[in-house]
Amino acid sequence: MLKTLYQQIGRYKRASLATPLLTAMEVVMDVLIPYVTAMLIDRGIARGSMPDVYRYGLLMLLMSLLSLFFGIMAGRVSAYASTGFAANLRSAMYRNIQTFSFHDIDRFSPSGLVTRMTTDVQSLQGAYQQILRVTVRAPFRLLLSVAMCLVIDPRLSLIFIVAMLVLGISIYLIITRVSRLFQQVYVKYDELNQSVQENVRAIRVVKAFVREDYENRKFARAADGLYQLYMKAESLMALNHPVMNMVVYGCIIALSWWGAHFIVDGTLTTGELTSLFTYVMSILQSLMMLSMIFVMLTQSAASAKRVSEVIETRSSIQNPAEPVREVKEASITFRNVRFDYAQVAEGQSKRSALYNVTFDIHAGETIGVIGGTGSGKSSLVNLISRLYDVTRGEVLVGGVNVKDYDLETLRSSVAIVLQQNTLFSGTILDNLRWGKADATIEDCRSACRMAQADDFIMEMPGQYEAVIEQGGTNVSGGQKQRLCIARALLKHPRILILDDSTSACDTKTDALIQRAFREQLPDMTKLIIAQRISSVEKCDRIMVMDNGQLTGFDTHERLLATNALYREIYDIQSQTAGDFDRKKGGEA
Repeated sequence: MLKTLYQQIGRYKRASLATPLLTAMEVVMDVLIPYVTAMLIDRGIARGSMPDVYRYGLLMLLMSLLSLFFGIMAGRVSAYASTGFAANLRSAMYRNIQTFSFHDIDRFSPSGLVTRMTTDVQSLQGAYQQILRVTVRAPFRLLLSVAMCLVIDPRLSLIFIVAMLVLGISIYLIITRVSRLFQQVYVKYDELNQSVQENVRAIRVVKAFVREDYENRKFARAADGLYQLYMKAESLMALNHPVMNMVVYGCIIALSWWGAHFIVDGTLTTGELTSLFTYVMSILQSLMMLSMIFVMLTQSAASAKRVSEVIETRSSIQNPAEPVREVKEASITFRNVRFDYAQVAEGQSKRSALYNVTFDIHAGETIGVIGGTGSGKSSLVNLISRLYDVTRGEVLVGGVNVKDYDLETLRSSVAIVLQQNTLFSGTILDNLRWGKADATIEDCRSACRMAQADDFIMEMPGQYEAVIEQGGTNVSGGQKQRLCIARALLKHPRILILDDSTSACDTKTDALIQRAFREQLPDMTKLIIAQRISSVEKCDRIMVMDNGQLTGFDTHERLLATNALYREIYDIQSQTAGDFDRKKGGEA
């Protein structure tokens, strides 16, 4: 973990080294000033020597200015180093997240990743700045102050040693309890962020079902859990101050009592006693700073672990050592494929999302895929572009196992349009060019005409320069799906997968899209997942999925004659003109 974090310092290493040096110089000046003050009192004021008063006074002024200069420079350099360190952490996390497979994304919740990139990184930024300054300042100041006390009067220094022991034991007892609480805080942050994200993302559903009160209560529970933990931690932290005050006042009383006796005996001067009072405050303040550092480091240790976990996670799907960098043809083969979303321990049983699936699709075929919710349709197509890896068996594209391809090559050759695909904030043209960055306006219009999107785009203010709001909230579901289909077509993929991506389109638009595909994309292999048989009946062949297994794979006419499930779907939809969705366990 520490090695991972150290690597993210990057070009800010010089600033990170300069900060402790500047801080150390600031501390040296601070610690020497009380000693010079003692000499000013004893050699100047007490003796009535104005030249000594001026000399030591000017020396104190110079040391104060130097301390100010070193402090300002240390603050600026530490801010530069800590903010740069935080920026590097965010960049490293974000870059690595882009490499994650769907399995890795499933492992980290979106709310958890948001917390790690914001709250956790912010915690580490503050901790790093404190490490560069306070963790140098506090112990260095403590040691120098103790050393100066020993130089001035070793007998009175015993008071500070006893005080340090009392304060150190108290701080240790407080910190050990507080640290456990802070380790739980970030789990509560995840829950809070999850509540906010779900509510904002599904605000229309919340309002449609009048569930605002329920969402408020859910958020309140998450916020209250965070509040309770912080209250316990802060209540314990608050004990630091009364304990320190007790020790400080005890030291002052002891110093006053014994110091007065030593002055009367002539073994201690007034200036030396004055400087000892300053040093005792310096020592105890340093101890308090150290206690705060320990708490801060304990708190940030949980953040460090969470951030490092994201950076160190290697994608479960990696390029092979010598990848194939060309998809020569668009055939698809599944051989005894089994797929589980989560691995289970040996001896346990779990229904697979796909089980013993075997088929061959020829290049250029148009294949329909139909089945109820949880039948494995989406799981099947996710394996083709290697968004997940099979649990057992193999998937081949163009006669080559997908695990042997360069990932970018494979995924550039396969375009998937999901039922709930995403549009990004920006213009329509910006969104379309996700498919091809250098696409011309005419390229975009051609793809949109095939996807039946050109007509409604031309009616919008600004046409292809019309602005899409975040999440595509200013276009309908059907319009969003057609834009996503056009975006996929701009990739000119060898394989096009439509995962129920015309479900929000009317029957006429759906038919026009299918006809455009047949007439204008005859060489492209197309897989069309649908709930409506009318969307797939004109395909070359149709897969029938049920409970993770392939129960039929033939033409529309032959399936009607030979496959009971397909015939049942057809009869139900013929009678009701509705979609078929058999209730099964799991998700598609």
